Amino acid sequence: MARKQLQTLTEPMYYVLLNLLEPIHGYGIMKNISEMTKDKVKVGAGTVYSLLSRFEKEDIVVKISTEESKKTYILTDKGREILKEEHSRLKQLVIDGNELLGEDRYENINRCRSFR
Repeated sequence: MARKQLQTLTEPMYYVLLNLLEPIHGYGIMKNISEMTKDKVKVGAGTVYSLLSRFEKEDIVVKISTEESKKTYILTDKGREILKEEHSRLKQLVIDGNELLGEDRYENINRCRSFR
């Protein structure tokens, strides 16, 4: 049911939500995403704070504290459900891809070619 609100998440959305499994502030989210993805996904301050604002309005995250201008957020139950559904969707994409592109298939193709 939460899926209808956000059918699919962008990479920045997904990584922001992943980081909100535990209480964290915006700068921490940016730093973690950079470290998690080895700088392959970069999310700037404007994107993070825009997403946090949107997610807060949609009851996906909740602000739990404000200290020295650092606002700390965490996922709501609704946010966790959206994240779990997106994670499942992404896993299914990988499973589908593995069926057609997986190492086993390539290994079999390469073995067949070596017998020619």
